[in-house]
Amino acid sequence: MIVNCVAYEKGHRLRDIQTHEIENYLGQPDRFVWVALHNPDDKEMAAFQEVFGLHELAVEDALKGDQRPKLEEYGEALFMIMHMITLRDEQLEAGQVAVFAGPGYVLSVRLHPGQGFAMVRRRCEREPKLLRHGPAFVLYALMDAIVDRYFPVVEALQAELESIEDQIFVRGTARRSLERLYQLKRQTMQLKHAAMPLGEAAAHLFGGRVPALCRKTQEYFRDVYDHLHRIEAAVDTIREMAITAIQVNLSMVAIDEGEVHKRLAAWAAIFAVATILAGIWGMNFAHMPELDWRLGYPLALLVMGVACGWLYWRFRRAGWL
Repeated sequence: MIVNCVAYEKGHRLRDIQTHEIENYLGQPDRFVWVALHNPDDKEMAAFQEVFGLHELAVEDALKGDQRPKLEEYGEALFMIMHMITLRDEQLEAGQVAVFAGPGYVLSVRLHPGQGFAMVRRRCEREPKLLRHGPAFVLYALMDAIVDRYFPVVEALQAELESIEDQIFVRGTARRSLERLYQLKRQTMQLKHAAMPLGEAAAHLFGGRVPALCRKTQEYFRDVYDHLHRIEAAVDTIREMAITAIQVNLSMVAIDEGEVHKRLAAWAAIFAVATILAGIWGMNFAHMPELDWRLGYPLALLVMGVACGWLYWRFRRAGWL
């Protein structure tokens, strides 16, 4: 579905145009066309492939939703895939944005549900001096918007980690804490898999051999790279702390199990003494001196009670009970 198809000249918006009018604006100095698609079908992509001369491999990747973030060059044109990561109802939702940028055009293809880029377009149109840089600045603006949406996710993951840490030493919460920690670890890896390859792609757009399309906008892509570097560092910190928290939680589980085992062992020892004494006095031998004592039964109960009481006192003093 076509979301927008707009022509620009010297950083200013000219007008919305139809698909068949795009060719009238291509190849003209200081003009470019910015087209935004959402979940396009093969027919729509084939039409834009013909108009912009897109490479068939790039078009194939743009229609697939499971591509790794990357940057590819096709002559003077650039093809970039980015992942949108948003947090909704404590779950991460992922979407894919593919951007084709070349002399005179920008084509963005958004797959799956997710927040659109109307705010990005309005931001660019409010800054005509920057939009004069053409497709390269649009590519930067889209990258910057996607990366900025990573920061709230990082903050939410950090808050979740702090909440789990507050509950780690509360008795009876070990299983739930482990479930939350494993979910947190999986979410941090999902965010890392989106940010790290995108950082590698951004690094190719400033310094060294920069594509001709981006030579006048290198400092902007360096800024995006710095943001991605901060996100990667924060994600690595969260992941390491989550792993440490998992180990601490497992240790707490082992300690709790050890306490249970000690209590069971203590009570087993107490009852074992009573069982041994009862078993001895319960043997039916003819010549047992205790059988003829009038006070033998209460004496046996007294001995068992004293023995069990002494063991209980010893275990209690040792912290087993």
